[in-house]
Amino acid sequence: MPKTHEFSIYFYTGHKGRFGHEFFRFEIDKQGYLKYANNSNYRRDSIIRKQLRLSPALVNEFKRIIRDSEITAEDHTRWPQRDESGRIQLEIDLDGQSTSFETARISSLADTANTQDPEGLRVLYYLVQDFKCLIQSIISLHFKIKPIA
Repeated sequence: MPKTHEFSIYFYTGHKGRFGHEFFRFEIDKQGYLKYANNSNYRRDSIIRKQLRLSPALVNEFKRIIRDSEITAEDHTRWPQRDESGRIQLEIDLDGQSTSFETARISSLADTANTQDPEGLRVLYYLVQDFKCLIQSIISLHFKIKPIA
């Protein structure tokens, strides 16, 4: 019987600012459930929480994105420490390897340029953008209020 490795992701980016604690967070647990939370207090918006089960094909797509990014080969020790501007936290269990990263919030690709490890932060930045696009698409499609005619 082939040995299967468990897979999970935890991602958080957030800060405390003018509108309070604002964040984007998602988790894919070992059973393939996606838990999503987005809190933007702008215009007194409330927190959005969604949960759904991902198909094996989507779980495999997340794995492919992570492998293709080569984020697990990066070392975050030279990345900026989290500060009052916020933080990014990423934890990945993939192929029997656990990887954990934490750094200061990255608002744009330009934020990576003047750091000790700009290439590593670029890898993280693009991975986060891929995650956000895919997660937002999944949430939008799964919880569509009006069916597509």
